Amino acid sequence: MKFSYQAEKFSNARSLLMLPHPEGETASIASAFHECSLGLHNLNEQELDDTARVWVAKLKELMDTSGLTDSDGRGLWEVKAASLTLEEKFELSGVIIGLAGWFDRHFWSND
Repeated sequence: MKFSYQAEKFSNARSLLMLPHPEGETASIASAFHECSLGLHNLNEQELDDTARVWVAKLKELMDTSGLTDSDGRGLWEVKAASLTLEEKFELSGVIIGLAGWFDRHFWSND
């Protein structure tokens, strides 16, 4: 069942962004980053079409923690989530929604 794991993880990430998180927006985004990271782990990007590859590249860019420091011990994804601009949050949401749908369609179509 191709992409079943990715379909699950990106669906989880999408849900995390849609529902209020008891610890706030930053925690919600950081949790979504974690789910996306799991979904991207061991993913063969050559199996994706051009649209999905562009979304994955954008997601990796938005999740990149290079140059950030975690002086409070919150975790780098929390630090990154807190640093996102409103525009980046909209982009992140769109990319996660797009990838969740893409993986879901390709999981159910058995391509």
